[in-house]
Amino acid sequence: MKAKSKKNGRGLCPWRELRFFGRVWRVVWIALLAVLLLSWLQVLLGIFVNPPLTPLMAQRFFQQLADDERPVRFERDYVRLDDISPNLITAVVYAEDGWFMYHHGFDVKQMKIAYRDHRQGRRTRGASTISQQTAKNAFLPHSRNVLRKAAEAYYTLLIETVWSKRRIMEVYLNIIEFGDGIYGCEAASQHYFGHSASKLSRDEAAQLAATLPSPLKRNPAHQSPYFRRQAATIKSRFVWGKVNINMSKEERRRKAPEQENLIQFIVWTFKQK
Repeated sequence: MKAKSKKNGRGLCPWRELRFFGRVWRVVWIALLAVLLLSWLQVLLGIFVNPPLTPLMAQRFFQQLADDERPVRFERDYVRLDDISPNLITAVVYAEDGWFMYHHGFDVKQMKIAYRDHRQGRRTRGASTISQQTAKNAFLPHSRNVLRKAAEAYYTLLIETVWSKRRIMEVYLNIIEFGDGIYGCEAASQHYFGHSASKLSRDEAAQLAATLPSPLKRNPAHQSPYFRRQAATIKSRFVWGKVNINMSKEERRRKAPEQENLIQFIVWTFKQK
């Protein structure tokens, strides 16, 4: 007697014939597949479509509503990368991610230093790249947990695969926070200096770049001695030359041919144990 097949014509067992754990497993993998497809769709659309709103913008809005002493503000004006001063591109690269044009989304050298510092109980330095910050700000809410960091790494790999360095920089400079309720370099330039981002001087670009590590505490309107020192340090790095955001992949590989990737870093961490 032939055994009765439990599969339908598509190779899947009908839902009504599944046991409890079988149904749970099917829901899980369908949900995972849906999340993967959605993430790819988000990133692919991001090649052409500018993010209208980010999770951080929504978070800040509700935080402002809940705080009586905090004004509700939303300033943003999206501009093309060609309408942003090269001074600002250079300033944020030298301030936030000096290897932006050469790495694959992750500064593995800095990640190794941070890993060693953490294991030895020392205060760790930030190793987040512009690509990681773009992925975090464009697609994810701000929180501190392992799941969010994993999602950030995943989105970073996606945008580094699908987007160009130009596109990553353009999105970054248009969504990054420059103050409470101030998003993107155009809004920041108009708010702090009264002119468009295309006219930013080196001094002004350095001041905006110095804002980025802590935009709710630092800004050009309230310059502490520490803020001025940071801005001066960033400006001094202009002697290294302006960042060529249009550098080809071939030129990048020629100048920095041995950049490690995330997989190599993970393998390295296992060898440290």
